[in-house]
Amino acid sequence: MAVNAFIFPGQGSQAVGMGQDLAAAFAPARQVFEEVDEVLKQKLSKLMFEGPSDELTLTENAQPALMAVSLAVLRVLQQEGGVVLKDKIVLAAGHSLGEYSALAAVDAFSIAEAARLLKLRGQTMQMAVAPGVGAMAALLGVDMDLAREICAEAETGPDGRETVSAANDNGGGQVVISGHRAAVERAIEIAKGKGVKRAMLLPVSAPFHCALMAPAADAMAEAFANAPPHAPVLPIIANVTAAKASDPSEIRDLLVQQVTATVRWRESVEEMVKLGVTNFYEIGSGKVLSGLVKRITPDATATPVGSPADIEAVLKVL
Repeated sequence: MAVNAFIFPGQGSQAVGMGQDLAAAFAPARQVFEEVDEVLKQKLSKLMFEGPSDELTLTENAQPALMAVSLAVLRVLQQEGGVVLKDKIVLAAGHSLGEYSALAAVDAFSIAEAARLLKLRGQTMQMAVAPGVGAMAALLGVDMDLAREICAEAETGPDGRETVSAANDNGGGQVVISGHRAAVERAIEIAKGKGVKRAMLLPVSAPFHCALMAPAADAMAEAFANAPPHAPVLPIIANVTAAKASDPSEIRDLLVQQVTATVRWRESVEEMVKLGVTNFYEIGSGKVLSGLVKRITPDATATPVGSPADIEAVLKVL
């Protein structure tokens, strides 16, 4: 018997035009986009539909925009397709900002709360580190032990204060590292010397999920004091622990930690499989997570659900 989980994409899955076909086809999707536009007091939907790409890619825009597309898809499944989450899935999870989408899906946040929190998260992550100080790189063909070893060798620096650490354990031999630019560049050279298949800088605007993001973590802790999570209708698998979370105070603490901690995506998928999940549905823009799931657990099915045609197809099997 199929056991389903909904998973929600993170930054990097954004693309100009995302959500436009949903808005054209479905009233519930249009309502989500209008609500997010209104709460953020910006025409985010216009930016999503028309670009420009460099503005959509800005962290403070990409984060709420990706959440909006995910929740638009979900609302269509619920309101047009009659999908009741508790009857169809056992767990939800999201990659980095996607964890907020997952939490909104299971009613721990309203769409408006998630939009405000992600706008703030994006702004504070961008402001935490001056431009050019930090960097991120992808290491391909490594496991976490080797990635940690590379980071440990790279991180001391001439003054002993430069840091680099594993930001995302994405699975399939892909680990993203993050920290001071000089330390990240040293890590790339060290990785090449250890025979790592590929090591390359990523085109990102800040070094996410590392110790340099501490000011953003503090800002999010303050924000949750005014907008704490509600009790979710289903548990999520948290990025920080790769384990189930359903207690609102624990979820709040994990979201604060998540800003500076490693996104343990490989372990999260493995944990969902251990808990019986056989089918993963990627709700929102792109198919990055579906690809990662197939590399982590080839026996599972992973299905992107982001377009009207995808929704139509998935409603036949859910």
